[in-house]
Amino acid sequence: MPSRDRVHAFVAMVEQSKFVEAMEEFYHPHATMQDNQGERRGPLDKLIEGERATLRRFPKAETDKVTDLLVDGDKVVIRWRFTFTPPEGPAVIMEELTLQRWEGERIAEERFFYDPRQMRPG
Repeated sequence: MPSRDRVHAFVAMVEQSKFVEAMEEFYHPHATMQDNQGERRGPLDKLIEGERATLRRFPKAETDKVTDLLVDGDKVVIRWRFTFTPPEGPAVIMEELTLQRWEGERIAEERFFYDPRQMRPG
């Protein structure tokens, strides 16, 4: 079960757009992620590879300050709002809820819930 300070440290790193660094620091080596009801993917090295690919497609990625955060035992829910800007074209704004299960001080499972229509620019 994570401490509240540990969860807040994770959020602060993501708010600074240190996405890969946050994964390296806060995710368990066997971590998995799942978008909506898609396939679960992992482990951590594959997740980091996917994150780097996303950041190559969107060289400017920003995170709004988190205002909604729930911590209950080993479960954490965060409402994120991101702005992803590609090299050319309009930015993509994405809002999602993330449900995490922590093992100790690291994220073991993460599920994202969002409307995929947000991924369309403009």
